[in-house]
Amino acid sequence: MENPNAIELQHISKKFKIYSDKGWGLKERILFKDRNRYEERVVLNDLSFCVKKGESIGIIGKNGCGKSTTLKLLAKIIYPNKGTVSMHGRVSSLIELGAGFHPDLSGKENIYTNASIFGLSKREISSRLEKIIEFSEIEEFIDNPVRTYSSGMYMRLAFSVAINVDADILLIDEILAVGDLGFQQKCMEKLKEIKSEGTTIVIVSHSLGQIEQICDRTIWLENGNIREDGICRDVHMHYQQEIEQKSFQYSEKSTNRNVQIIVPSFYDPKAVSWGNKKIYFTDVILRNEIGKECSTYSTGSRIEILLKYKSLIKNLNVNFGIAIYRSDGIHCFGTHMVIEKNITATVSDQGIASVIIEKLELLSGIYYIDVGMISETNEVYEEIKNVKQFKLICDKQRQGICNLDTKWIVDGKIY
Repeated sequence: MENPNAIELQHISKKFKIYSDKGWGLKERILFKDRNRYEERVVLNDLSFCVKKGESIGIIGKNGCGKSTTLKLLAKIIYPNKGTVSMHGRVSSLIELGAGFHPDLSGKENIYTNASIFGLSKREISSRLEKIIEFSEIEEFIDNPVRTYSSGMYMRLAFSVAINVDADILLIDEILAVGDLGFQQKCMEKLKEIKSEGTTIVIVSHSLGQIEQICDRTIWLENGNIREDGICRDVHMHYQQEIEQKSFQYSEKSTNRNVQIIVPSFYDPKAVSWGNKKIYFTDVILRNEIGKECSTYSTGSRIEILLKYKSLIKNLNVNFGIAIYRSDGIHCFGTHMVIEKNITATVSDQGIASVIIEKLELLSGIYYIDVGMISETNEVYEEIKNVKQFKLICDKQRQGICNLDTKWIVDGKIY
């Protein structure tokens, strides 16, 4: 029977020697023995998980929890002290920005070098060369040495090569953290396309929104092992709640006084917020077709999501976004200004933004609204999950998520 898993990690342990001040030369090692003292730091401790073929997973956790180490083990850059790593299929990785690129070679020469590392022949690379260059959007610089490239150009070229090698498994480590919003969205759409073709994807990222767009599940690492493994939205909620709680505890300790958490009155009880709050929401209101605040809608009706904000910095460029989730965690809809209009809004010190959905073609259920404001460089000003809840009623007995118009024709007769 064929193995259903693309990736299998069994009881992985990985530790590193951390030197306080290591002597590298023979003379230093002899004369300064104390410099060779080290401590062993366990990064991964008996870690086990599997990823099915065609499945996409995200790995999250605070810095130092073992995310990047796990990805490097999967890419066979490093090897475990204990346990086994099994990879079934061709692996393509974006572990470090521009890794494998020679600074003195041109972009085109580096395409051949980098793609050959992934196992492509020269003929295969040549057949995909135009496609790789076109996706990277750096055609006019492709014959220049890559040492003259910006970090964004490095990322574009590295990503373009990695996604064009027909890999069975794609490993990505924070590679989408650079580049403009337009190119990031282009990368996300390409990853969705790759996923639909059956490629297994593993993403390490601090951007929970990116993971939710691509991944089927999230693994939360803590102290070198799995804290939680499950549906992306649920794991992210728990992760954000813990971050907020620890942030509050630190604030309380550092100020040495009693601090009261003030939860905005417009939040749903399940709401979780994060961001640097350079600009923040002061209210979120759901309104019906006559402009009245409402929490119950009928399928096909109009809904307006009103976003009131206050900005601490004048003339910020802001990308407003919203998402709709069903109560069971199913992502039903999501959009933002860059997707819709390829533009951000320049805001005043306070104001109102709104998005209107003319026909809410979802079926009966309880739904939650997420709202967010980010910068052109993906800096999170504020995101709120589950900020509002609403109920949807459909008078038709249909199944699934969305309401689609149908026409039945039997033997030429329309019913």
